[in-house]
Amino acid sequence: MEVKKILVIRFRQIGDSILATALCNSLKSSFPNAEVHFVINSGIAPLYKDHPSIDRLITFSKEENKTFLKYISKVWRTVHNEKYDIIIDMRSTIRTLLFSLFSLSTPWRIGKKKGYTYPVLNCSVDNDNSSLNLDMVKRDLMFLEPLEKGYDIKYRSDFSLFIKDEENERYRRYMKDEGIDFDKPVVLVGVTTKILTKRWNIEFMKQVIERIIKNYPEIQLVFNYAKGEEEMQAREMFKQLSSPERVKIDIKASSLLELVALCNNSSFYFGNEGGARHMIQAMGVPSFSIFSPKISKAIWLPINSVPAEGIEVSDIIKEKTDRDKHSYQDLFDAISVDEVWNRLVPHLDRL
Repeated sequence: MEVKKILVIRFRQIGDSILATALCNSLKSSFPNAEVHFVINSGIAPLYKDHPSIDRLITFSKEENKTFLKYISKVWRTVHNEKYDIIIDMRSTIRTLLFSLFSLSTPWRIGKKKGYTYPVLNCSVDNDNSSLNLDMVKRDLMFLEPLEKGYDIKYRSDFSLFIKDEENERYRRYMKDEGIDFDKPVVLVGVTTKILTKRWNIEFMKQVIERIIKNYPEIQLVFNYAKGEEEMQAREMFKQLSSPERVKIDIKASSLLELVALCNNSSFYFGNEGGARHMIQAMGVPSFSIFSPKISKAIWLPINSVPAEGIEVSDIIKEKTDRDKHSYQDLFDAISVDEVWNRLVPHLDRL
């Protein structure tokens, strides 16, 4: 059977959706003549408007997600206006299963193996299994395994974002106007995070940045932050660093596309793990990130052709029984300044 239209349901946040582009890339390589439609939250849709592996974005606003009648109506229209040959439900929640429930004639309805998905899906994948030693991209690609029964599937582990040349050049000129010299390295620094439990000790972060400033006089640092509490923390650190000229605190990305351009015009990323780190790897830029105790590096640091390294608590305290003896903050603080610095230096030397 020829595959003409494919629906991929992702939703959720920036990092999850960026990693899901590896699935879209694989689908486009496997079914080059098929249309790939991507279901996501409207707030992050601009990230994918120029993506070559995504033919159509189907977006849901906050209001549509909150109002069940509006949500169910849009789901119904989506699957009945478009006759899909494959539906891949990457979340497989009660709500997302409605796409498959309203399209039972779709030959391939693929999703997660859960107790309540069996009546609706005809292909279930157990990619949440804790025994799997796979990163999130490889887990996402498991959704393609049922299709091997009927098609030649070409797997691609590269997740990607794209920006038009003119948009990238416009932002590059802005960075130059703000004092960036592109003949020297530009390091994007994730100094803080929106979720406090994912933020490495802010004093430790300051000490590492002080060492970069002291030991690498050619490197320019751009602090990345969101408005509100993150900006306050970033500006406070900038002040404590005595407002060095090589640290750029006022280079802002007022939209997701501008953040993509900022990533694309950087040489390296260092800082807390999060959506910006996924974004920079998707743009082909190397990175080194610090993982909180609740986040597994093995799962959330996908390995592909782009150099990406990180540090987590298990790199310091090897045995789980030893880690269980400590509080969350003590575990996070076990990632010391020296541990981060010793692993970061080789990357800075290459810059």
